Amino acid sequence: MEENMKFATVEDTVEYRLFLIPDKPGDPEECREILQKYIEKIMTQFAPMLVPYIWQNQPFNLRYKPGKGDVPAHIFGMTKFGDNIEDEWFIVYIVKQITKEFPELVARIEDNDGEFLLIEAADFLPKWLDPDNSANRVFFHQGELCIIPAPKKSGTVSWLPTTPPTISQALSIISTHPEKILASESVRAAVNRRIRGYPEKIEASLHQAHCFLPAGIAAVLKQRPRLVAAGVQAFYLRDPIDLRACRIFKTFLPETRIMTSVTFTKCLYAQLVQQRFVPDRRSGYKLPPPCHPQYRAHELGMKLAHGFEILCSKCSPHFSDSKKSLVTTSPLWAGFLESLKKNDYFKGLMEGSVQYQEKLEMAKNYFQLSVNRPESSHAMSPGEEILTLLQTVQFDIEELKKEEAYLPPEDDERWLDLSPDQLDQLLQEAAGKKEPEPTSKGREENYDLTQVSESMKAFISKVSTHKGAELPREPSEAPITFDADSFLNYFDKILGSKSHESDSDDLDEEDSECLDSDDDLDLETQEPGEEASVKGTLDDLKSYMAQMDQELAHTSLAKSFTTQKQMEPLSQTTNDNSEEEDSGTGGSVMTPVDVDLNLVSNILESYSSQAGLAGPASNLLQSMGVQLPDNDDHRPTSKPRKD
Repeated sequence: MEENMKFATVEDTVEYRLFLIPDKPGDPEECREILQKYIEKIMTQFAPMLVPYIWQNQPFNLRYKPGKGDVPAHIFGMTKFGDNIEDEWFIVYIVKQITKEFPELVARIEDNDGEFLLIEAADFLPKWLDPDNSANRVFFHQGELCIIPAPKKSGTVSWLPTTPPTISQALSIISTHPEKILASESVRAAVNRRIRGYPEKIEASLHQAHCFLPAGIAAVLKQRPRLVAAGVQAFYLRDPIDLRACRIFKTFLPETRIMTSVTFTKCLYAQLVQQRFVPDRRSGYKLPPPCHPQYRAHELGMKLAHGFEILCSKCSPHFSDSKKSLVTTSPLWAGFLESLKKNDYFKGLMEGSVQYQEKLEMAKNYFQLSVNRPESSHAMSPGEEILTLLQTVQFDIEELKKEEAYLPPEDDERWLDLSPDQLDQLLQEAAGKKEPEPTSKGREENYDLTQVSESMKAFISKVSTHKGAELPREPSEAPITFDADSFLNYFDKILGSKSHESDSDDLDEEDSECLDSDDDLDLETQEPGEEASVKGTLDDLKSYMAQMDQELAHTSLAKSFTTQKQMEPLSQTTNDNSEEEDSGTGGSVMTPVDVDLNLVSNILESYSSQAGLAGPASNLLQSMGVQLPDNDDHRPTSKPRKD
């Protein structure tokens, strides 16, 4: 039996807070009652989406949190989403919709990476915004993303603090200047693109598969479909100690297995499928040969049974009943159930029918976890919940076997095997780029390689600081201008007798404009002696560079570059060579290097050596918006011939 170590996992967590504006400080108990009513309204109104949702680790939840320091009393929630990043973005969608349905609420959301909404829209953020000054600036208000700006200079805008605002200051700004803090359209589009498709997207994230499971697990999953996540996680994160409980099964005996349909999320299904596992011989779980038509169903059922057995082994069968509570005795249950009916949660099902009862049990469980959970109590563990259901739920194995003939068909799992092109397309869509047009063979033949050299020139002309270089994102952007005269003026001043120092290398546009005008004025008023000194220095520098070129011309380094002369007709090249030989070393004429040709040749050689994989050449070109066609010529690459 496999005795592997526990898989490492990162407990990715998202926190979300809802504040009431305008903030009216008053009696804490009165504030608590107001916010508690909002919690009930929110969880009831969004129940049709939240009840059937299968969470990877923890569900969406809200509770009252009292004020502390500069943070007023608010509604707080925290969810561990683990490996399923879609849980986090679904919560973003829910929070955004809450602020749309309740305009008096302002939401703030962040995860263990910090302001992940800004990370998603990093390509479109203003230059002044960075991790050091982004605290308490990003909110959802009335269904829109808002970013509280920072003043360019101290005191220029009276209602904007010069330092990152406190929560109280931010709420005051949002309530008084809501129209001035709306994030730019490109930033909002980047975030909206990530949550596009909800709530319909929920159905697309599910995967239905047949599993050969013990009847007890099938009965439990009918009552609590969300427990499939706990079962998969228990198997996926198993360790040798967990597997000791699966040497001999005590709760879910293999002889009780039946064929049933189980609904997973795609993330859970992939986690269960991708692991190879051989059960202990003593467990009684045996798999048919891989060629068997139901091999996958047997394998999935075996793995899921191990996960459920591990969950139940971690708690005593006689755990305390103090954790159990009757949902229907809560004074909030009647109103909650009535709201579900108004929101068409039961989809017209006849009251008392089997499907109605299943949805009712799901609603009760959701109510207990998210609405009626006392803050001081601890919820039952998944294992305790499973054992409780096994004690209360009545099921007939023979009846379940009869249902095997009416199982819904399995979902297609071709999404597990994406081709490289499909994967590239998904990544481009996730990055917000348009779907690339299919490249025809004729277009590949007529591909303009000058785009490569032009993009590299644009990249070099971009601003770079200690924080990194700016990349030209799309070739369709406005052409980058490079003022050669201004550059030479700066160069002259550096070499001149009076060098001007700057306190900062990172200048904004306004400072750059002022600096340009000041430098031009200084150069116009230069003394004749200073101008002669600068000219002499430049002449000396050119002389040094010419001597270096002469020395390098007769080394192997010079032969590694393609010069313009090498691209001329052969007869002309021969005549020129004879003239150079006659003139001797001292009188040889230096032919300029063809920079564009060398650049394109070296990049293409690097791109070809990647063999379709990720590498420096493709990454750099794609970041600049240059998409090279696939290399269909598989002959070995070599440098351009020089003969």
